[in-house]
Amino acid sequence: MEKLQEIRTYLEENGIDAALVTTPDNVFYLSGFNSEPHERLLAVAVFRDADPFIIAPKMELPDVKAAGWTDEAVGHEDTDDAWMIVERAIRGRGITPSRIAIEKSHMSVERYERLKELYPDAAFTGLDSKLNAMRNIKDEAELEKLRKAAELADYAIEVGCREIAEGKTELEILTAIEFEMKKKGVSHMSFDTMVLSGKKTASPHGTPGDRKIQKGDFILFDLGVVWEGYCSDITRTVAFGEPTEEMRNIYETVKRAEEAAVAAVKPGVRAMDLDKAARDVITDAGYGEYFTHRLGHGLGISVHEFPSLHGSNEMELQEGMVFTIEPGIYHPDITGVRIEDDVVVTADGVEVLTKFPKELQIIK
Repeated sequence: MEKLQEIRTYLEENGIDAALVTTPDNVFYLSGFNSEPHERLLAVAVFRDADPFIIAPKMELPDVKAAGWTDEAVGHEDTDDAWMIVERAIRGRGITPSRIAIEKSHMSVERYERLKELYPDAAFTGLDSKLNAMRNIKDEAELEKLRKAAELADYAIEVGCREIAEGKTELEILTAIEFEMKKKGVSHMSFDTMVLSGKKTASPHGTPGDRKIQKGDFILFDLGVVWEGYCSDITRTVAFGEPTEEMRNIYETVKRAEEAAVAAVKPGVRAMDLDKAARDVITDAGYGEYFTHRLGHGLGISVHEFPSLHGSNEMELQEGMVFTIEPGIYHPDITGVRIEDDVVVTADGVEVLTKFPKELQIIK
C-alpha cells in the first residue's frame, strides 16, 4: 500500500529501524482493518528493511484478512504475552532495532516500559507528526466517504427537526434520530448525539436528558455518523416557536461568524485567521466572552483529529484538508447557539460538505 511505503520511506530518511502504530484509527488508515481492541494489543509494525506485519487478537485475524491486509498477520490469545509475540516477529525478520518510532500520544507508560524491557538499548522517537501530516490531506476516495457521511448527518438533523413537539424529551428525539440512522445503514454515530433544549443549549458539551421541549426553546443538535470508517460532525440550532429578539440576535451573530470563517477558507490562509474571522464578528457584537472554545478541528477517520483551529495556530491551509467550523455563543442566562459545518479546502477556496440550511429554522 502507498501509505505503508510512505512510512517506510520516512523511516529510511530518518534512520529509524521500525515503527509501531497502535492507535486503532491509524491502524485502520494503514491497513484497512477497523477494530476497537479495548485493552488488547493491536498494532501495525513497519520496517525500514523488512516486510510489515499486523498483530491483533487472534479471534480477529479472519477480519484482518477480509479487510484486505495481504502481509503477515500475527494473532495473540488473551493468555499470551502479546509483546513477546511482537518481539519474536521482529526477530524473525533478522532485526534488532536501535531506533523505534512510536505514537507518543497513544503509547501508555506501561506499554512503553514493556518495550524498553525488550529493547533496552533502543532509542525511541515519535511518529505522531508524520501520521498527522499524512492524514491531514485527504484523497478523493476519502473525500467521497466524507461527503456521504455529511449527507447522512444533514438527514439526521432533518429527522431531529421533524421530531420536535411540545412535551417530548431530549432523549426521545435523540432516540428517533439514531433509529433512523440505523435504518440508513449507519452502524454507529461519530460521538454521543447531543440534543439540548432551553438554557441547556448554553453548555457546549451538555448531556441530553429528560427535559421536555417547551415553546420558545432553542434546540441544539450536535451529531455525526461514521460511513465506511469516516466521520461527519454537524451542529444546528433551531427554534421551537417564536424566539425572543435577543435569541434571534445571538443566532444571527453566530451565523455571520460561521459564514465569515467559511468564506475565508482557501490554501495559504492560516488556521488562526479563520478563528479570528469568526471571533471578531462575535466580539464586535458584544458576545466575545461567551465564545469559549476554538473554531474547529480536523475531521476524517477520527471525529477530532489534527489540526486544531485555534487563535494561535499559524499552520497554513492546504488543498485536501478537512475540518469543522463551529463558532458558538453560550449565554447561561439566555440561550446557547452553535452552527457547525464540515469543509474541504479546495484548490481555490472551499467546499462545504454539510448542507442543512443555516437560516434560522422556526418549528411551529
